[in-house]
Amino acid sequence: MTTQENPLGSIYILSQAIRTVARNAALQSYGVISLLPGNIGESVTRFFNKDADFGVIVKTEEDGISLELNLVIEYGLRIKTVTDSVAESVKYAVEKTMAVPVKRVDVHVRGLRVSNPD
Repeated sequence: MTTQENPLGSIYILSQAIRTVARNAALQSYGVISLLPGNIGESVTRFFNKDADFGVIVKTEEDGISLELNLVIEYGLRIKTVTDSVAESVKYAVEKTMAVPVKRVDVHVRGLRVSNPD
């Protein structure tokens, strides 16, 4: 959970809200097919809760947050170009929506999907 102070009180932003924004931004990026669970805990959560925001791990730090994404991307695209675009899109979306500084976005490519040549 991230906390922001203002003259009227405190604002608490849950990691789940940040994950939702980051996941949507990643899925809207060109070349991204899906997100995958990053660890066994996310796999179990996904099994029991089909609506879980898996594939994004949020780490809260003193001066901002760090994000970790686990992606499947389209085969045939430059991986570095896609991952750079995803990192920038996610960083922008989270900072704009949540007003929380994003210190780092790590993107892990867990797989490639080959489209049918139809």
